[in-house]
Amino acid sequence: MIEILNLTKKYGQINAVKNLNFTVEKGEILGFLGPNGAGKSTTMNIVTGFISSTEGTVKVCGYDIMENPKEVKKRIGYLPEQPPLYFDMTVKDYLSFSADLKQVDKKKKQSQLSDIMELVQITHVKDRLIKNLSKGYKQRVGMAQSLIGNPEVLILDEPTVGLDPKQIIEIRKLIKALGKDHTVILSSHILPEVSAVCDRVVIINKGEIAAIDTPENLSKGFESASKLSVTVAGPKGSVINSIRNIYGVKHVDDHIEKDKDIISYVIESDKDVDVRRPLFFAMSKLGYPILELKSMDLTLEDIFLQVTTEEKEVG
Repeated sequence: MIEILNLTKKYGQINAVKNLNFTVEKGEILGFLGPNGAGKSTTMNIVTGFISSTEGTVKVCGYDIMENPKEVKKRIGYLPEQPPLYFDMTVKDYLSFSADLKQVDKKKKQSQLSDIMELVQITHVKDRLIKNLSKGYKQRVGMAQSLIGNPEVLILDEPTVGLDPKQIIEIRKLIKALGKDHTVILSSHILPEVSAVCDRVVIINKGEIAAIDTPENLSKGFESASKLSVTVAGPKGSVINSIRNIYGVKHVDDHIEKDKDIISYVIESDKDVDVRRPLFFAMSKLGYPILELKSMDLTLEDIFLQVTTEEKEVG
């Protein structure tokens, strides 16, 4: 659906983007991450045709952005970080104006706009001036604009920035729903959001790809060991000795004492060894109930920091 090959953008002697290579498959939601200044916005502006590349190729639905810019733009819906809204227009008039710019068939325009407003839940504010809407509703109007013309590809740059937790959840659900019928590139600084919504993640740093894979595979790839947190009701010494005797366990520490003889432990084991079943049987044999057990896999935030933070040399 989207092919990016050897993409480079130079500003004088500075490489804003350097030799990027990745693809986005049809129906995929791709998280596009990187620290400020990493080249995310430059890349998205090239894909959407706002700026040209210095070298390399971008194809959308088989069309080259340099050779067939109109065909590419027909197939892309773009929501910038600051939605391009006209505050003195009503929602309905703004979306109608956007549909005319995108040359939507006049016979289909009204039904399409009605469907889009219903999808993003702004029908009840369609006659209000955009300047009088809350931040969340302005963001929804921007999202509606990106959907006009039924583009095959959606590029969403920080779609939940400035929203409250309830609005973030609503927009997140909407993006997930849109992924059923569209290919989506999502750029966001809210990393749990990316983990919850995206099928795959590209992390860029200093204009180059630092990591690319599913969130789950990235977590496994960056871990040198597996970690579990377990809360057990039983004497600390006996519990620790029993856990240490389980095959694959490398280290165990008491973590939090929640009550007398109710203690949380962090267990570190060999990366490819699952100690959950033997742990259950070991505690069961001693008659010590496990009250809580959860994985402590690396989060996307942990991985992001690892691949984008330079290690400073000591001395």
